[in-house]
Amino acid sequence: MRDTRFIYINYFCSTKLDKMFSIDKIRADFPILQRTVNGKPLVYFDNAATSQTPQVVIDAIVDYYSSYNANIHRGVHSLSQEATDAYEKARIKIQQHFNAEKSYEAIFTSGTTHGINIVASGFSELLLAGDEIIVSALEHNSNIVPWQMLCEKTDAVLKVIPMSEDGSLQLDVYEELLSEKTKLVFCNHVSNALGTINPIQEIIRKAHQVGAAVLIDGAQACPHIKPDVQALDVDFYVASAHKICGPTGVGILYGKEEWLQKLPPYQGGGEMIETVTFQKTSYAGLPHKFEAGTPNICGGIAFGVALDYMNSIGFDAITAYENELLLYGTEKLQEIAGLKIYGTVSKTAVISFNIEGVHPYDIGAILDKLGVAVRTGHHCAQPIMDFYNIPGTVRASFSFYNTKQEIDILVSAIKRAAKMLA
Repeated sequence: MRDTRFIYINYFCSTKLDKMFSIDKIRADFPILQRTVNGKPLVYFDNAATSQTPQVVIDAIVDYYSSYNANIHRGVHSLSQEATDAYEKARIKIQQHFNAEKSYEAIFTSGTTHGINIVASGFSELLLAGDEIIVSALEHNSNIVPWQMLCEKTDAVLKVIPMSEDGSLQLDVYEELLSEKTKLVFCNHVSNALGTINPIQEIIRKAHQVGAAVLIDGAQACPHIKPDVQALDVDFYVASAHKICGPTGVGILYGKEEWLQKLPPYQGGGEMIETVTFQKTSYAGLPHKFEAGTPNICGGIAFGVALDYMNSIGFDAITAYENELLLYGTEKLQEIAGLKIYGTVSKTAVISFNIEGVHPYDIGAILDKLGVAVRTGHHCAQPIMDFYNIPGTVRASFSFYNTKQEIDILVSAIKRAAKMLA
């Protein structure tokens, strides 16, 4: 067995895990896991792109459209009141899950990208030429492009925390980049391409020492880690429901009240106004200031149900079980000749790899024929691939409803694909 000590593992023993939850029962909660692909039982290892949806969340979506479909915050009739109550209860669930101090610090969005753009748009009114903003080299495109656009608008300067070969950030360089000119720092909690867990508490603390605000992209962390925004003392935190067993098209922007008050509205329209005349418009208070137009009502409600579901299992149990899968998968994949894993520091249940001499797309295409769903390419994180001088990777990302038996199928399929492509 090859050395796997480079991966941080902190898990309960299997016996304790079995007492905490039953994997068979959990898998039964997800209807899609029963289907076949190309005549093979589905093995779904593309969880970093989107998680699957349990029946309880599907039922919540059906119930909304079947029982109380109506617009919110605007009607005095019963259906509108029921929909409004359910939507605002979901906001409170999100507040409690992320431990925001106030419910109105939780802004519903269409997803992580939307939340990032709200903040970037707001800071376009606050930055001056020569101000500096810092991003990490491990970012998704959604946490690069908006800041480049912001710099073009404001003549601010974008600086980058470099990465190391093991997939970690060079924090000594980060400290050198920080100065009184630094106004914003942006970093993902977990890298979508490598699974690296970044030391965000340290990153936040050091940014605050120079008076900079911090936005953390939590899209990849939230399926595995329950973030406490008050303990982190983070200024902004963004996430997407579809990574956390919820529906697509809905997410959350957490912002400290003081910052949300400073930022101007992102969009104009209904719901975000207090009064409108042809001479002047005054804006509504939080959270409505940032929630123009009819929202994804059903999505918000289902987001709350998804968090209920995951919390009923427990994030300690989820983390423990997924880390067990990560250790097992790493050991098995390292036995394959010519296979290289990228990102070897503390990380979540993601293994990003290549096989020497084989294009990742070719591996992924054959795996699909064998019923195994993985992601191939640069994972919307092209600078990481450029750093390694590779066209992309094969990414297998695990969730709490996956099994070691499925990993065995993955390993067998990779061996078969490698032999075919040799």
